[in-house]
Amino acid sequence: MSNGKKAKPSYFNAIMGVALVLFLLGILGWLVINGRALTRAFKEDLEVDVDFHDQTSEQNIKRMEAILIAQPFVKNARIISKEEALKMENQVERSNIKEILGDNPLFASIALKLNEEYVNKDSLDKIRKFVLQSNIVREVTWSNMVVDQMNNNFGKIGIILGAISIILLIVVIFLIDNTVRLAMFSNRFLIKTMQMVGATRSFITHPFDMRALLNGFISGLVAVVALWLVISFANSQLPELSLLSEPVWVFFLMIVMILLGILISMFSTHRSVIKYLKMHIDDLY
Repeated sequence: MSNGKKAKPSYFNAIMGVALVLFLLGILGWLVINGRALTRAFKEDLEVDVDFHDQTSEQNIKRMEAILIAQPFVKNARIISKEEALKMENQVERSNIKEILGDNPLFASIALKLNEEYVNKDSLDKIRKFVLQSNIVREVTWSNMVVDQMNNNFGKIGIILGAISIILLIVVIFLIDNTVRLAMFSNRFLIKTMQMVGATRSFITHPFDMRALLNGFISGLVAVVALWLVISFANSQLPELSLLSEPVWVFFLMIVMILLGILISMFSTHRSVIKYLKMHIDDLY
């Protein structure tokens, strides 16, 4: 009985220790998910302008818009008339361009927003060639500098976050393994006593494995609840974060946290029990 009583505080400490480590992993995972969503938002905010020749009719422009919307690379499209383009330019320049030049020098156009995977130099060049096949299109333009800087910066950030995630995952596995082994240390005499009275290996390991499964699940659940509270608080303080919300990926992250807690706890517990079964009674002191 005394061994059982001593085990309870160890189990509690192990549960909370594993939960804390899983929580830290969850925070990093959430930051990676938000970073991924932010990358997509920036890329899909890039505007590609399809300018038309001066005499292009409104009907032909609308027909071209329908063709473009049907393409897999287009997220959405918006027609900008010559008058709208002039109004927007006047606001930027803070002057009346038509009065200065005596005419409206701008063209009717379609502003395209692309799907994330197409916002790169090669895809944009292919899109440009495709759109320019139409004889009513004068030019297709976008900010090359923005695209290059965006892809370079996001690529570097992705590599850094990926490296940090791998390192932290290794640290998490190591810390959980050590935490569980320390918890099992207090049960070493109980394990050896059961072996000495004739209990089989499977009979001894089974209750510890089941307890490890429960402990791992509780640890993962505690970590998930803590992560959910942090996410809810962050969203309440910064409503803009909800625009980057990736509920499917966050749910997947939480499932991984629970499974990781269960698997590592069970593996470490089983390994510790087998280790003490193989040790000589004198080596337990």
